[in-house]
This record gives sequence, structure tokens and C-alpha cells, in this order.
Amino acid sequence: MSAIESQESPGMSAPTEQARTGSATPGGDGDDRRSAGGVLATAFRAIPGPLLGLVAVMVVLSFMSPYFLTQQNLTNILSQNSDIGIMAVGAALVILIGGIDLSVGSTLALSLMTSAWLYREHSVPFAWALVAALVVGLLVGLVNGVLSTYGKIQPFVATLATMSAAAGLALYITNGNPITGFPDWYLAITSNDFLGLPIQAWIMIAVFVVAAFWLNFRPSGRALYAVGGNAEVARLSGLNVTRMKIGVYMIAGALAAVAGMIVGSRLDSAQPTAGTADLLNVIAVVVIGGASLSGGSGSMLNTFIGLLIIGVLNNGMSLLNVSPNLQPVVIGAAIIVAVLTDRGARARISQH
Repeated sequence: MSAIESQESPGMSAPTEQARTGSATPGGDGDDRRSAGGVLATAFRAIPGPLLGLVAVMVVLSFMSPYFLTQQNLTNILSQNSDIGIMAVGAALVILIGGIDLSVGSTLALSLMTSAWLYREHSVPFAWALVAALVVGLLVGLVNGVLSTYGKIQPFVATLATMSAAAGLALYITNGNPITGFPDWYLAITSNDFLGLPIQAWIMIAVFVVAAFWLNFRPSGRALYAVGGNAEVARLSGLNVTRMKIGVYMIAGALAAVAGMIVGSRLDSAQPTAGTADLLNVIAVVVIGGASLSGGSGSMLNTFIGLLIIGVLNNGMSLLNVSPNLQPVVIGAAIIVAVLTDRGARARISQH
């Protein structure tokens, strides 16, 4: 009897275990379904959260306004937010290293007024006036970087001071008066198209692509994540943290000057208050794009998606005749939702 039991037990144990666990044999339909579901779930989690938000907003607005999904309107979203996008690239780089730059809007105004003032009041060739505008942006960024590194001043306080100073200088050099009348080739930047997109949109896209390439494929760009994650560890690893921080602030200042050139071309006017109201949108683009204000995380792709979300929201509210006074309220709510969603996603990742 024992011999018979020993011979039958192997054959009986396999189906019994299978029946107990309810699992299919390897390669069966159950495993296929589970593996397919796992792949789909993994692929869904790999989609950036801001992208899902962008798609949701666009779907809702497409039902609410018949003009939203027209080619002209979508092109307008890119062109009208090109200056915001260019400044957002610089702001994202600064936030990536654990800083913040509140002076981007004032830097835009000061650099724009400098170029217009040199051209109209001192007959400087306009091309050289634009070079001077870039130099002004670099200098403001240099001051921000030096104050926050060598000066040991919190970036919020340092850039708040330069924001006030730059805004005052923009008003001072022309006594608060706008300057108009620029060369036709300069105005063509925002009035001419290339392959269906305005030139200003191509400039913005080029800035995003160059920044993304630097962050992903250049050692100096990858090092910014280390600086933002832990500056002291990065310093002990041999990175020149001070020089890198100053360089990033200077890049942000130069990009603000480039954004100022686009604003001047679009308006055919240099306004001393231009850009000063754009700070909320610039910070919102970066935060909605998923960058952490504590530094060390963020990407140009998500920042670009954040720009599209802000642009789509503003455009959609205009199409729906929402009061301009309520539009900042919606943007503020979008920032809160983005931060809470990002915090929840990080918590789930840390649990796994």
C-alpha cells in the first residue's frame, strides 16, 4: 500500500496544488492576461502626469468651444506663449539646482528697454543694441548668482532684490515712457512663418531642444541634478558647485533677454513694464511641469508640457469669455492640483 501511495502521490499533488492556488500553467491564458495587464499598467505609469492633464484639459475645451482645436488657434497658443516658454527654460534650470529666480520678468523689461534706448536715443545699430540686451541679461544673472553663492543670501531674497532693482532701472532710463519704431527685419521675427509656425515659436522650440540635450547628454548638464539633489555631496565629488550655480543664473538672465526681444518684436514697442506680470506664469509652467522646488528633479519635456497647459488654459478661458480677473485664480488652482498630484505620485513611488 505504501508503494502504491508513493507512486500515485506525485501525479496527484500537481493538480491538487494547481487547484488550491488557482494558477494556470506557465504560458497559459492566465499568465498572458496578467502579463499584458502588467505591461499596460507599466506603460500607463510611464506617461508623464502633466501630459495626462494636458490631454484632459484639451478634450474638455474642445467640447466647450468649437474654435479651440482649429489650426490657427493651436498655432496662436504656441506663438503667444513663446516668451513665457523661453523664460521657463531658464527658471526650470534654476529650480533644478535648488534655487529660484523671481527677477526674470524684470530682467526682460530692463534688457528690452536697454536695447530700445540705445537704438532710438543713441543711434546704436540695432544688432549691437540686441547684443547689449543679452549682456544686460547676463549681468543680472551674474548678480543673482554671486549674491546667492558668495553672498550667502537666500535665492528668494537675492532675486527679489534684483527684481525690484531691474524694474526700477527699466523705468528710469526712459522716465517710464515706451519706445517704438524698430527695423522691419526685427518685426519679422513675430510676423513671419516657417513651415506653418511663427519664427518665434521655432526659437522657443530650439531653446527647449538645446536645454534638453544638455541636461540629458552632457556631463555638465547631468551634474545639475547632483547639485540640486545635494550640493554638499556634489562639491565633495569634485564639482565646482559655485561656478555651476552662477552659470545657471546667467543662462536664465540671458534667456529672459531673448524673451524680451520677442516681446519687443511682437508689440513693435518697448514697454518698461513688459514681462513684469509674467512671473506667475513662468513659475506655474515649471511647477505644473513637475519640477521640485527643493531641486534635483525636472525635465524640459515636462516643462514644455506645463507651458502648453498654461497656454491652453489661458486660451480656453479667453475663448469662453471668462473674466481676465478670474484667470489667475484658475492658474493658481492648477498649481495646487499639480503640486498635490506630484506629491501623491512621489509617495506611491517611495512605497514601492
